[in-house]
Amino acid sequence: MNLSFLRLGWRTLWRDLRAGELRLLMVAVTLAVAALTSVGFFADRLQGGLQRDALQLLGGDAVVASDNPTPQAFVDKARALGLQTVSTMGFPTMGRASDAQGGASKLVALKSVAAGYPLRGSLKVADAPGAPEQATRDIPAPGDVWVDAPLLDALGLSVGDPLLLGDAQLRIARIIVIEPDRGAGFMSFAPRVMLNEADVPRTGLVQPASRITYRFAVAGSAAAVKAFADWANAEVKKPEVRAVRVESLESGRPEMRQTLDRAQKFLNLVALLAALLSAVAVALAARGFAADHLDASAMLRVLGQSQRTIAGAYTTEFALVGMFASAVGVGLGYLVHNVFVLLLAGLVEAALPAPSLWPVAFGLGMGLTLLFAFGLPPVLQLAQVPPLRVIRRDVGGLKPASLAVLGVGVAGFAALLLAVSSDLKLGFIAVGGFAAAVALFAGLSWVAVKLLRRLVNEATAPRWLVLATRQISARPVYAVVQVSSLAVGLLALVLLVLLRTDLISSWRQATPPDAPNRFVINVMPEQAEDFQKSLQTGGVAKYDWYPMIRGRLLAVNGQPVGPDSYTEDRAKRLVDREFNLSTAAQQPTHNQIVAGRWTENEAGAVSVEEGIAQTLGLKLGDRLLFDIGGVQNEARITSLRKVDWGSMRANFFVMYPVESLEGVAVTYLAAYRAPETQGFDNALVRQFPNITNVDMGSTITQVQRVLDQVIRAVEFLFAFTLAAGLVVLFAAVTATREERAREFAIMRAVGARASLLRQVQRAELMGVGLLAGFLASAVAVAVGWALARYVFDFAWTASPWVPLAGAVAGAVLALLAGWWGLREVLRRPVVDTLRRAVE
Repeated sequence: MNLSFLRLGWRTLWRDLRAGELRLLMVAVTLAVAALTSVGFFADRLQGGLQRDALQLLGGDAVVASDNPTPQAFVDKARALGLQTVSTMGFPTMGRASDAQGGASKLVALKSVAAGYPLRGSLKVADAPGAPEQATRDIPAPGDVWVDAPLLDALGLSVGDPLLLGDAQLRIARIIVIEPDRGAGFMSFAPRVMLNEADVPRTGLVQPASRITYRFAVAGSAAAVKAFADWANAEVKKPEVRAVRVESLESGRPEMRQTLDRAQKFLNLVALLAALLSAVAVALAARGFAADHLDASAMLRVLGQSQRTIAGAYTTEFALVGMFASAVGVGLGYLVHNVFVLLLAGLVEAALPAPSLWPVAFGLGMGLTLLFAFGLPPVLQLAQVPPLRVIRRDVGGLKPASLAVLGVGVAGFAALLLAVSSDLKLGFIAVGGFAAAVALFAGLSWVAVKLLRRLVNEATAPRWLVLATRQISARPVYAVVQVSSLAVGLLALVLLVLLRTDLISSWRQATPPDAPNRFVINVMPEQAEDFQKSLQTGGVAKYDWYPMIRGRLLAVNGQPVGPDSYTEDRAKRLVDREFNLSTAAQQPTHNQIVAGRWTENEAGAVSVEEGIAQTLGLKLGDRLLFDIGGVQNEARITSLRKVDWGSMRANFFVMYPVESLEGVAVTYLAAYRAPETQGFDNALVRQFPNITNVDMGSTITQVQRVLDQVIRAVEFLFAFTLAAGLVVLFAAVTATREERAREFAIMRAVGARASLLRQVQRAELMGVGLLAGFLASAVAVAVGWALARYVFDFAWTASPWVPLAGAVAGAVLALLAGWWGLREVLRRPVVDTLRRAVE
């Protein structure tokens, strides 16, 4: 009898499927592939959408963005190359209804446009909220504004009503449905107000110290655009050209993807954990599969099958299983990624393009790699089982996999995980952290198993506890594997619960109850006295009041600095834009001096926030040269401050310890807790129409809503991680099923009752679950404390019930897995079990 390995592989596959031998392997592979491909499909469609809409999102083929009016050289160069051009200007301000219509006010994102806008994409508007949308090449006529529909609800206005912006009163003419170059970021939360550039001077909102973003878009032939972009990129690197950056199809707009990138990293992290847990499950299940097939392989050798044929047959079987389980995982991942799109509605456009075939290919490759790397090594040992095992069951047992084979498999799988993480740092943290956690749990559980035998007094302890202790101690390696596997799965669960509830609640509570919830900027010097009187009249007794000065860092210790002077992205961004500077003779009470000394009215001195000092490599004694509205000012760092950004107080990176700076343009900032008086904000905006009043309460609510969306998506994906953890536990429990069956059969043969054996089994499972849950919860508390201390920066003490609750959860999960996986062990007839052992 000599079958081809393909035919033999197909026969063994069909037999093992009917017997349920491959169930655990298939579930583990399916879970891993589903978790990874769901994130893969999501990321692929996002990338496809960005590539599809890149030019529309930019508003042109290339865009020059700046903090000041676009330098004339860029305008002249674009015209010389024959490019179409259009300029826009945007900044936050307050929009308000007239007194006759209630006088309500709302923070808006104002944008002025000129004829020709947009150069790329299509602006879609409607005549009223809910009316049919229509594409248009027009822009608001002078005297008109187009607005987002939510602004009408917020101010109680309708199309045709007047909207007050600064000193101007403009008519609401249309509703903005789609604005192609809207972008993202903080101001995307504020409703858009679009007006004709000719109306900007009427508003009186543009002041010398106003923070405005100017965008100069160009469009034309590919050659002309490339020539302009190359010239502009070279131009912005010149020392005399500051606060100018070039955005193109290649560079994109990084702030558009910041929130989604963070969400994708969270999802990647959870998917990586699910894949790592699945790898453990595959390794355990494959070893159990191989142990069950030792006798069958010996019989095949007796019947004349060669080692090559047997190895080929099992390789074929695993390849077919891997292909099928991976295909199911890919299908499940595709369904799950659509749930992500729904959960992240508002952050993600629903009309994304269809995904490419890359996630499908990657999912199939990952499933096969997972199965071959962790499942095939013990199974290939079946080809080496000697025919003698048919009559001598003590020969031909499984051996530990060689370190070389295991190392190659683990290295290949780890490389794929690092590739899918799309972030090497995240990948190394996930893979390295997983390995460290497994090692820690393995070490602690080994110590616990050794102590258990010593702590249980066999003379006085109940018989079921003595037997359970012996069961665990007799298989210390399997006990360690069971505890470690369950502990890793529970660690992820407990940590997510802590992050989702306890830590986030503590972070919210860390903000003082009397913290400011209003930030008012753009208060002009001539309005300062009247504005403060209005606050006091309205019942605001305590408020922060500081001048705001816009300045750009030119040099440190006489050496010019720019984006190219630093390698860190944050440092590049900081020196490429203007700082908000301030002055105060007295040290702010909510700032702590951590180095140096604050001396009141010390000329030529500055105090720097310690975080930005570290980012820019600054230290005490360094000389900083700032350009403040054309006036250069050099000062020496005399102190470093620790700033509590979570206090919601007015804080600045750089402060001069003097009352004021001569010859520079300033506006004022006020931070206070608004009184409960109805209409206080609206009255303030009516009296000072040029100010921008930011309601931090509603802004934080908006940000928290986005955070909640991301957390819900992570929680949904975490179901795969939890399922993978349960599969690992089930595989670990059932890996010793035959040994347990033989041991229980012998005990039953010598008179042990079934009730006693049930108690022994439950005690063993509960012991494993309690230990795993306790270890996982203790480590989760430590990690949670580290996150609170070093990431959220607040004090947090975990509830003492967390380790206890985790231990109970671990015991319950272990009992459930044991009941499902070992329920037939006690039901099997003693004679049947002993006959199998003899045979």
